[in-house]
Amino acid sequence: EDTADPEPGFCDDAPLLTWDNFGRGFITEACQGCHASTAANRYGAPEDVIFDTVEITWAQVDRVLARGAGDYPSMPPLGGTTDIDRLKLEYWLLCGEEGR
Repeated sequence: EDTADPEPGFCDDAPLLTWDNFGRGFITEACQGCHASTAANRYGAPEDVIFDTVEITWAQVDRVLARGAGDYPSMPPLGGTTDIDRLKLEYWLLCGEEGR
């Protein structure tokens, strides 16, 4: 199943979220500690999993959604993100315009 297909009606009341008003901050705060190309210590993160730009992030949308959102998120491994921010992540990646 493709995780990038929202349930019918999911996006009906979704806020307008973009890289500039949400994604960049979320990715910077929750992901880039290990998944930036410039991270000093990647703590075992795969070398090919980086989230430096909106284009790179959208190219891995299924991975981001599977690990950073949903009922049982596994990233970041030590937590630190709120349920509201995880829902916003879903709205952004499922309802937003790709690459924005």
